[in-house]
Amino acid sequence: MATLRIEQVPVLSDNYVYLVHEPDSGATAVIDPSVAAPVLAAAERLGWRITHILNTHHHGDHTGGNLEIKRATGCTVIGNRHDAARIPGLDVGVVEGETVQLGDQAATVFDVPGHTRGHIAYWFRESAALFCGDTLFSIGCGRLFEGSPAQMWDSLSKLRDLPPDTRVYCAHEYTQANVRFALSVDPDNPALAARADAVARLREAGAPTVPSRLDEERAANPFLRADDPALAARLGLAGADPVTVFAEVRGRKDRF
Repeated sequence: MATLRIEQVPVLSDNYVYLVHEPDSGATAVIDPSVAAPVLAAAERLGWRITHILNTHHHGDHTGGNLEIKRATGCTVIGNRHDAARIPGLDVGVVEGETVQLGDQAATVFDVPGHTRGHIAYWFRESAALFCGDTLFSIGCGRLFEGSPAQMWDSLSKLRDLPPDTRVYCAHEYTQANVRFALSVDPDNPALAARADAVARLREAGAPTVPSRLDEERAANPFLRADDPALAARLGLAGADPVTVFAEVRGRKDRF
């Protein structure tokens, strides 16, 4: 089985759209197309025929290109079944535990509410690739627009439990700003300090910081460490439950 080929397409000010190509079948999925033109141009340059769109959630900077790409290619649009009214052009609705087939590879669907109530993620086990939209960022997580801290902590915990070599393909280049905040709540974390140095070098070179690896995120991302007693103590919350610690970290980020 051939490994997926993944092309990162930067759009708007800080969004990433992904073209995911399964070479044996030629099937190609677009993950969260904000806009259509650069995505169609990238597919043409690569010689890939777009067969699917996979949406993680309904926000316009993740679905704005759906209809134009669908008109141009005849592709199938896939997203959360329970959010069908908010996803343009949806053809196939999926829920947690189902799989999306892309040629010979299958993506497991995770229900990960918090940023929105209908947010899902796609994990391609065979290629160790997670497309998590705005739930998990490199050294960050999404704002809670429609969900609670408990929901988001549960969602992040699901993703955290994936294999450590999983590559995290999030939807925004937020890492440098996220690092600045993370250092304010977790300044003594050596894994975070190492990640901060690596991120600075990448951005100075004009390179993306995404994807990251899940083992890096587990060690350095404070939003994945709300059950770490050391972080809780650092925040003055020794003995508090993880949801309380997570809510404190998220609240501090919102005000940072």
